[in-house]
Amino acid sequence: MSDNFSGISRRDFLKITGTLAVGATLANPMLNRVFAGQSSLGRTSSCEFFKTLCGLDNTAINKLLGIALSKGGDYADLFADYSINNSIILEDRIIKNASRNISAGIGIRVLKGDQTGYAYSEDMTFESLKNAALTAANIANETGKSISLNVTNKKVKNYYEVSLPVSEVELDAKIKLLKESEEAAFLKDKRVIKVSANMLDSERYIVVANSENLLMEDYQPLMRYNVSVIVEEDGKRQSGRMSGGGRLGMEYFSKIKTPEKFAHEAVDQALLLLTAKNAPAGPMPVVLSPGDSGILLHEAIGHPLEADFNRKGTSAYSGRIGQKVASELCTVYDGGTVPNDRGSINFDDEAVASNKTTLIENGILKDYMHDRISAKYYKVKQTGNGRRESYKYFPIPRMTVTYLENGTSDPTEIISSIKKGVYCKNFSGGQVDISNGDFVFNPTLAFMIEDGKITYPVKNFTLIGNGPEVLTKVTMVGNDFKFSDGMWTCGKGQSVPVGVGLPTVKVSEITVGGM
Repeated sequence: MSDNFSGISRRDFLKITGTLAVGATLANPMLNRVFAGQSSLGRTSSCEFFKTLCGLDNTAINKLLGIALSKGGDYADLFADYSINNSIILEDRIIKNASRNISAGIGIRVLKGDQTGYAYSEDMTFESLKNAALTAANIANETGKSISLNVTNKKVKNYYEVSLPVSEVELDAKIKLLKESEEAAFLKDKRVIKVSANMLDSERYIVVANSENLLMEDYQPLMRYNVSVIVEEDGKRQSGRMSGGGRLGMEYFSKIKTPEKFAHEAVDQALLLLTAKNAPAGPMPVVLSPGDSGILLHEAIGHPLEADFNRKGTSAYSGRIGQKVASELCTVYDGGTVPNDRGSINFDDEAVASNKTTLIENGILKDYMHDRISAKYYKVKQTGNGRRESYKYFPIPRMTVTYLENGTSDPTEIISSIKKGVYCKNFSGGQVDISNGDFVFNPTLAFMIEDGKITYPVKNFTLIGNGPEVLTKVTMVGNDFKFSDGMWTCGKGQSVPVGVGLPTVKVSEITVGGM
């Protein structure tokens, strides 16, 4: 990068934007010779891996962090990231695609006040990393500052022990699983006319080190399995889809859900939708089923509680710590400590160990989700929510696993308490306006509740409401808490895997709108 950007000096550009990002997209021959020909990285130490890959040992890390602080920055960190992502797609009884993507790079961040300097390199030679460190250092403007560091490895609890990562399994074994789902779907019902199945898996090595002499390393496995079907009857077609996974290995398919069960659930969903009627419109009670319905909590409540929105005053919850924001039945947590959950992390991307953060307790707003910058602003501890998609990004406050605490009501009592309403079982996602909490969600499978009983399936509708208002309208919380089977990815400029969960929940009123 030259010293001028559209006529603005580099220093002035940093003052205006508060952020500097530079990427070097260069071929790295080391990637071709390290672990060449192996089906996986193997589960060695992350630090040993990067030392083998590019000579990034503690001595090199100390030097790079010292260079990053050489112009007067307050704080610096280094994020080393090597990921392998695999994908297989089975469709129309053939393998349509099988791919592997390797991503590797190192990002260096410098903080000066509330400003961020950031640079990354995919050429992981020391000279290139030195240049990245100097680039990030430009957030400050002192000269000749000498920094001596001695990073020390800190161990934390591992929340995703895996006996056999999916990424270490031969391709034929994965294809066999997909074919089992396909065959089971076609055998389930003669109205099935199309089946597709795919498996995504990844393994990731990361090392995070900072100018507070802290170094942490992690090996992160991840997998997701999806089955989609189309059914047809009397010229009408409907689709069904089931997904699941997490930070799990091949044991998932024997202990949690078999390929056949994925297929059967997808077919059942599609067949129900063949008989579904359009939902009536208007305000009415809504019951959220346990597990996947937690995506409503994630979008309508979780995002507005991320501290960057509140620090900027753009969230409906800004300045409301200590206030009553929900029904006393509502206690909401976020934490990366749920064993093997898709959203779990042993530590965040700022080297803060995962913990369970109480966001709302008995209706009272207790805390936001913080990264380093927001925690400093609010003068509180970091909550382990500084996350990033990859080395190409600096961390920002993000959710991990967000969930509503179990209640005491029997789910059958919740249903029987409703004269007319809607029971929502599955969702395809939704949108929320952070500034006021207004949301729109799209249920994929739902049922009418009439005279205290679940009756017929309904389709073609949305749920329209306001997150803060909805929480105050929670009148019953079930005793059947469930985490969603790992399927959700959250986008906020960057994509990260997340988890959700809740028990059966009754909301006294949400607007049901037609599509």
